[in-house]
This record gives sequence, C-alpha cells and structure tokens, in this order.
Amino acid sequence: MRIYQRDYYDQFRCLASDCPDSCCKEWDVQVDDQSARIYRALPGPLGDRLRQILKDDPEYGTVMTIENGRCPMWRSDGLCQIQAELGHDALCKTCRDFPRLTHDYGDFVELGLELSCPEAARLILTSPPSLLQMRQAPGEAAPEYDCDAMQILLKTRQIALEIVSDPAYPMEKALVLLLFYGYHAQAALDGDDAGAFCPNAVLEEATQIAGDGDKDSFLAFYTDLEILTDVWAARLRSPLSGEGWSDMFRNLARYGIERYWLQAVCDYDLVSRVKMIVASCLLVKELGGDTIATAQLYSKEIENNADNVDAILDGAYSHPALTDRNLISLLLTEFLKNTK
Repeated sequence: MRIYQRDYYDQFRCLASDCPDSCCKEWDVQVDDQSARIYRALPGPLGDRLRQILKDDPEYGTVMTIENGRCPMWRSDGLCQIQAELGHDALCKTCRDFPRLTHDYGDFVELGLELSCPEAARLILTSPPSLLQMRQAPGEAAPEYDCDAMQILLKTRQIALEIVSDPAYPMEKALVLLLFYGYHAQAALDGDDAGAFCPNAVLEEATQIAGDGDKDSFLAFYTDLEILTDVWAARLRSPLSGEGWSDMFRNLARYGIERYWLQAVCDYDLVSRVKMIVASCLLVKELGGDTIATAQLYSKEIENNADNVDAILDGAYSHPALTDRNLISLLLTEFLKNTK
C-alpha cells in the first residue's frame, strides 16, 4: 500500500487549550459505533453523563450533542473529560483523527489536514511547496476506481498544481487559468480531444469575457447556505479590509486541488470541483481580515458541512454568482482597472 503525504502532515500538534478556536464547540460530534458502545457501558459519573448526552440520529448514527454551543465533555480548562480520565485512545474516531484527512483509493492513500483547524490552517498556508512524500505500508488492496480515469486525474492534477504555483502569473490570473484548465481536464476525462492548453490565449479570452462582476450576488450565495456561527454571518454581511493576493492563496489553491481533484473519479465531474476551489480562494480574499483565520473560518463553515459542499457543487452549473463570467470578472477586476 502506497501512502502519500506532505511534509507538514507530521508537523501537526494540537494546541489544546492554547487553540484560538476549538473543535469542541459549535457542532455535534459523530461517534463511531465501537466508541458509542464503550461509552454507553462505562460505569460511574462519566458513563452516566455520556449516556445522557449521546443521541441517535437517523442520518449520522450516534452523535454527542452540544450544550450551550459546546461539547459537554469540553472542560473549562480547554481539555476533554474523556481524554483526561481514560486517555487519548478512548476518544471517538472523529476526535482522535481530526484534523487529519484520509483519502483511501484502495491501492493508495493520501493523507492531509483539515483547513478548519487553526493550527492545521497555519501549516497549510505557510509551509513552502514540497513534493508528496511516499512510503509503503503493509497490505495490498485492489484499486477502487476507474484506473484510466484516475491516471488522467493524476496527470491533470499535477498540471493544475503547476499552474497555481507558477510565479509568472499573478494569483488572480493563475486562478483564471485554473478555471479554464478545469474544462480542459474535464474534456480529457470525458475522452474528448482536449487539444493544447495555451495560457496566454486563455488569458486573452478571459479579458474579453470579463465585465462588471457581481460581488453582492457572490457573497449572497454563501449567505444563503447553512451558517454555523454568528462570526461568519457578520463577515459575509460586512467584509473586512484584507491582505490582497498573498502567496498564501497559492497554498490555499494547492490545498483545494489536492483535496478535491481526485474525487472526480467517483462521478467524473471535475468542473464543479474546480469552480469550488476557485470560488473558495476568491471568497477568502473578498472577506478580508487575516488570511489564515478567514480561510480556517471558511473551511469550518463550508468544508465541514456536506450540505454546503453539495450546494456549491450544484450551484457551479446553475447559480448566477458562480458563472464563469462572474468568477472571471471578480478575479480580474483590479487588473482590468489598471489597464484601462
């Protein structure tokens, strides 16, 4: 079994009580079946409390419900009561793994970190680009995908990473190129002749397409999604001044490409995922504030909510805010102003 990961994966250390946010508040925790059985069988006060707060959900199975916006196991000192009494291994799988991501494709696995964790976000957005590290682990499994499609996705993903990493293109232009390249890669995935991808010709076409972008409609689209925190709602209503297109956005784009590109092997829909990646970078930039904090908040609100992700993937084809023209126009607004 081949396992791939970035350098920063092993550098992650939970900040625990020093974390500026917490994964122990504002959302219910899905509890795996094995942990749920153990928790419900525990004797003493801890077992009594767990039996009180564990609930059965028809969609998510057993969940640990929040009280007053926080996990009942989260103590005032910022530590977990389960971990304090029973040790780290007693945590349920969700709490034990977060913010680590595992993408298992059968014959290979890719490991990553969730942007919704503040410390993981710092590592993702500030670490220098690096090659995927590969190691072998015991065990062999058959591929769980269309092998031809996966080869196309792996090849095109590498090109997409090179596009957003190329310093010859300012970040806003790199994202425009990524958007166009998504269609190019989709054609290859569909078995069509994609032809050559010519960045200069693409950027020329983009400037012809661009017009007055509808920023209000773009922000309103996200306002209409499910909202977890008042902070997010307020930011969507009143964006802050920001840091502009810093190099952190290249890391943000790379993160999105690495996390979502290969998922198209499941349904052969790459374009909607590419548009989500482009839109996420644009949204974080438009919302302003500290880039790391804003990106982390975005991920917490959007990426950790499957319904919100599905709404964006669907909206990529149907919502006026996510049309190619609007995304291109918003990305190139400053560039076009400076060239007039």
